[in-house]
Amino acid sequence: MRLVLAATAALGVLALAQPAAHAAGSDSAITHIQHTKAGFKLLVSVPADADVSLDDVSVTVDGTRAEATAAVARSGDVRRTEMLVIDTSNSMKGAKFQAAKAAALQFLDAVPEDVYVGIVTFDEQVTTDLQPTQDRSAAAAVIDGLKLSGGTHLYDGVVTAVHDAGKAGQQSLLVLSDGADASKTPLDTATSAISKAKALVDVVAVDQDADSAALAALADAGKGQVLSADPGALAATFASEALALARQVVVNAEVPATFTGTDATVQVDFGAVSASAFGRVRAAGPPQVAATAAGFVLPDWGMYAGTAALGIGIAFLLILIIPKPAGPMTAEQRITSYTVGTSRGARRRGGANADSDDLLDSAKTAAAGILKRNADFEAKIAARLDAAGSELKPAEWLLLHSGIAVVVTLLGLLLGGGSLVLGFVFLGVGILVPWMYLGVARNRRRKAFGKALPDTLQLISGSLAAGLSLAQSLDTVANDGTEPVASEFRRVLVETRLGVNLEDALEGVAERFESKDFGWVVMAIGIQRQVGGNLAELLDTVAATMREREYLRRQVSALAAEGKLSAIVLGLLPPLFVLYLCATNWTYVSVLFTDIRGILMLAGGTLWLGLGVFWMSRLVKVEV
Repeated sequence: MRLVLAATAALGVLALAQPAAHAAGSDSAITHIQHTKAGFKLLVSVPADADVSLDDVSVTVDGTRAEATAAVARSGDVRRTEMLVIDTSNSMKGAKFQAAKAAALQFLDAVPEDVYVGIVTFDEQVTTDLQPTQDRSAAAAVIDGLKLSGGTHLYDGVVTAVHDAGKAGQQSLLVLSDGADASKTPLDTATSAISKAKALVDVVAVDQDADSAALAALADAGKGQVLSADPGALAATFASEALALARQVVVNAEVPATFTGTDATVQVDFGAVSASAFGRVRAAGPPQVAATAAGFVLPDWGMYAGTAALGIGIAFLLILIIPKPAGPMTAEQRITSYTVGTSRGARRRGGANADSDDLLDSAKTAAAGILKRNADFEAKIAARLDAAGSELKPAEWLLLHSGIAVVVTLLGLLLGGGSLVLGFVFLGVGILVPWMYLGVARNRRRKAFGKALPDTLQLISGSLAAGLSLAQSLDTVANDGTEPVASEFRRVLVETRLGVNLEDALEGVAERFESKDFGWVVMAIGIQRQVGGNLAELLDTVAATMREREYLRRQVSALAAEGKLSAIVLGLLPPLFVLYLCATNWTYVSVLFTDIRGILMLAGGTLWLGLGVFWMSRLVKVEV
């Protein structure tokens, strides 16, 4: 009922040719564009005297028709914030101040319930009397308690109101003043704050000339108007502002499939009423989404950091690839050069397949040259490949690893629409996952070796008891044993035939698998070969001991399983829950990534979570 009365009063003012505020003016306007997962939303102000049909809404994006629906703005569609910026200087005393308070109270009665209302007063000081809220009783209490003081810091009051309005949804200011600014703050500070925040501003000049240059500059920056009103017309002016908010319409539209950009000119039509605006209708890429959806926006410095990282990487690659001045060739290098040259000559006679082989050989040679400059890195790759049971050479693995990283990075850039953030994320995945795969394969092979070791020792013991020599017993394992034991023992036999001592060859197996148990076996074999003794009986005893230790190890693992599961759950729950919130309620969680306090909280939480996971992993790890 109060809203109807306010609307009637506003229409009466319009009938008397009272100048209207921008939001309630004769022209419709798109006051806010917000892109979402499904498309984008428009907040449209409809003229008070216009008769529109929401079912006849039509939306175009750069001239292309888009599917759209319209409804009266209500709670949950788009956040709307209205800041009342009220002059409380002594020049407002008397009837003007009482009329201003009455008009503000009438505005609170008429404004839609979903609109957040904040109050900022200015005199010689600027005070945020009420942060934006939907609590109308709290706002009314603030209005009733306003008092006058000296000074008129108008521009500071506008800047404070723009800041308090926040950044979500539509922000609008209704400024009430009867005098010029008396502070040292320049007018440009206020207009810049308004333009940067894209806030809507209407100025009510009490007993002033509506053509005031300063007030007009404030209104122009906020795409509004300056309204000249005497104390008696304040109530109707404020009511027209409330009516403008009540008549706003939310339009939900889908981005046309043929539109591939992010910013566009959007036009909305309701029959005789139309409005257009230029804005962002789609996020720049999957990591960048609307303020009310999940996502991450690359900061301004991200492009420079990415370019610098790319330049450093290219420089480092050139340092590795550019050959050093050639010195005298060794015999091995001369043989290799001759062999490569001969094979290339044969391949040239082989046609297209030979060309592809030449290209592959060239790539392998380049990779081998890089690794020769980094002997430690080559040895590390070779050790990993050996432990994982891979037959690839370090140069071949480097080529394969680099190819995977490049392909995965390109895939990330493709999926991200050129987003550098997603590209770097996929690059990290392409670098880490193949290396982690080798680690997983190594651990799996190590466990298989440890599991098969007791049976292997039993087989060697039986062979020795049957009268075979140790070398013949190892050959039996190589032929009849299970993997990976059989392949490793075949390698031991090959090495011994090439002149490597048997104990050294077996010691190499223990080192590759990091097996203390097999190291003890090698030690026992070495002692027995030096001092003599019954090796078959010794191996039987060692095999029995290993079985008992394996039984104990499994029992301890079963008892520690609950602790390990708890550590995994507690370690993964926080980051996974943050990712879930980012995907479902970005507005709620975005402050953690945009506010310095949130960033510090994330850093501290990550640190303590890492320490907790580390100590839990130490507690549940029992050496047997």
